[in-house]
Amino acid sequence: MDSVRSPEWPVAPLGGPAGNSATARYGMPPATGPLLGRAGQPAAAPPPYRPPAGGDGTTPPPGGRRAAPPVPVKILVAGGFGVGKTTTVGAISEIAPLTTEAEMTTAGIGVDDPGTRSTKTTTTVAMDFGCVTIDRSLKLYLFGTPGQTRFGFMWDDLARGALGALVVVDSARLDDCFPAVDFFEQAGLPFVVGVNAFDGRLALQLDEIRWALAIGEHVPLVQFDARDRLSVRDALLVVLDRALDRATRDRRA
Repeated sequence: MDSVRSPEWPVAPLGGPAGNSATARYGMPPATGPLLGRAGQPAAAPPPYRPPAGGDGTTPPPGGRRAAPPVPVKILVAGGFGVGKTTTVGAISEIAPLTTEAEMTTAGIGVDDPGTRSTKTTTTVAMDFGCVTIDRSLKLYLFGTPGQTRFGFMWDDLARGALGALVVVDSARLDDCFPAVDFFEQAGLPFVVGVNAFDGRLALQLDEIRWALAIGEHVPLVQFDARDRLSVRDALLVVLDRALDRATRDRRA
């Protein structure tokens, strides 16, 4: 076979560029450009993709300026042993909380006593840590204190730079929370007493708990569930409100 052609193409002599020219195949006038390659200028290539000014794929703020990072706020979650501090931090933290839980052994009998209602078998030997973003301008960093008396030396370091504290209380074991209340009263740090509702109920009424703890009306006293994220959120918002009120009064003074 000497050649193969399409039925629609006119017969053209073989060999040379003229055999594959527009004139030979389609009956068009010869182009003035080069015989090989593109006859005209190629279409302009689209501009390369560039991420928004924010750099992270988000819409840049008005004015083209990068949004300021949220303000970090340090909050302590304190209280006696086995009242639910670790549970409180873990329920609200948006990251996997850092915990320093260790199994309780027979060496701790008479020292680490979580009470008859608790099935707790571990204890915090250093601290708990978690964080939660409130909005674009505020982010809470939560530090849970150890509840045992022998780790009390860590409280001063953990409280340094804190804006406020949530003192977690077990209504059936009020004696265990006295040291925490005394610590924050002496330190002058704004705090809120949060009564953890074990099994959804309290052993005492809130007004009875306030009287037993001998705390003034200026100290908020709230009931919450350490296992429920929304309940913990509401308790922490009270802490923020208390701290903001203190900061506003200090600024005016």
